[in-house]
Amino acid sequence: MILRQALPEDAEKITELLLMAMVDIIFVFIGQKDETEAKKFLLPLVAQTNTQYSYENCLVAEENGKIIAAANVYAGAQLVVLREPVLQQIRKIRGDDFYVEDETGPGEIYLDCLAVDPEYRGRGLGSEILAHLIRYHVVDRQQKLGLLVDEDNPDAKRLYLRSGFHSVGRKTLAGKNMEHLQVKPEEY
Repeated sequence: MILRQALPEDAEKITELLLMAMVDIIFVFIGQKDETEAKKFLLPLVAQTNTQYSYENCLVAEENGKIIAAANVYAGAQLVVLREPVLQQIRKIRGDDFYVEDETGPGEIYLDCLAVDPEYRGRGLGSEILAHLIRYHVVDRQQKLGLLVDEDNPDAKRLYLRSGFHSVGRKTLAGKNMEHLQVKPEEY
């Protein structure tokens, strides 16, 4: 497996992977439960630069030339700027002034989404990607790495806790109850 920075041509596969992990939130964003519409919403945001979900903010895992996992990571201090194109797209679809809570902020590198292709799950890829992100951000750069995990997803929470994350509070995002987890430099 090779971990690498995503490229523009990876946008389609990244979109598929991100939707596996956050389709419920995208449904809230677009105001309907339609996977085709969710993909139509997310793909342009992944394919362009300077958005929350841009390929620029994605790390991909590749095996034999196939993308098998993706992690969407960015500086929490950039959330407002990176989210603006997302909100503009939501407003176009919904026709209203949609509000979504801030899931991160200054002082945190934020793991927005981590997804592994179902065909490759159970092989430790999620743990390997998390270890890489912790090493890169927390150990080498002395930054806090944070994420939100859905309270209805105990398997993901166990993975994050095993990887060294600790609970620092609770948040609501798009109507979902989430637990805020972080790894801090002083813990390494």
